[in-house]
Amino acid sequence: MASEEKPDDTAGAADDGMADWAEALLEQKATESGPEPGGPLSGEPPKPFTSGAPGAEGHVNDINMVLDIPVQLSVELGRTKVPIKHILQLGQGSVVELDALAGEPMDVLVNGYLIAQGEVVVVNDKFGIRLTDVVTPSERLRRVSKN
Repeated sequence: MASEEKPDDTAGAADDGMADWAEALLEQKATESGPEPGGPLSGEPPKPFTSGAPGAEGHVNDINMVLDIPVQLSVELGRTKVPIKHILQLGQGSVVELDALAGEPMDVLVNGYLIAQGEVVVVNDKFGIRLTDVVTPSERLRRVSKN
């Protein structure tokens, strides 16, 4: 059958790749101190939200349910608008000019919403992004409520 599942022989390779990223993150932490220790990208387990109100334990379980929901994280190099006739003329080797300048921070989007900006880094021949500016939670909520 064509849709047979193969045994997961690549688990060791994936672990090695993650170990490289973890090592790079530890190296970054050692060389620079961020504005606030911890956070969702620090590798520390998330701290449960509590309102301090009596009976808040039920709310903690509700919030923990959403922590494992996968979201689409993407990094945007730039954008441009072109007429369809130019799209139809594109071929191998074509160059499309984008609105972003070289060296400008790239936008980090989660499900299409801007959450941060950063710079490209390379770790073991793979691209990554080092966050340089993170949108505050209140600003994120304000932007989402506009749309």
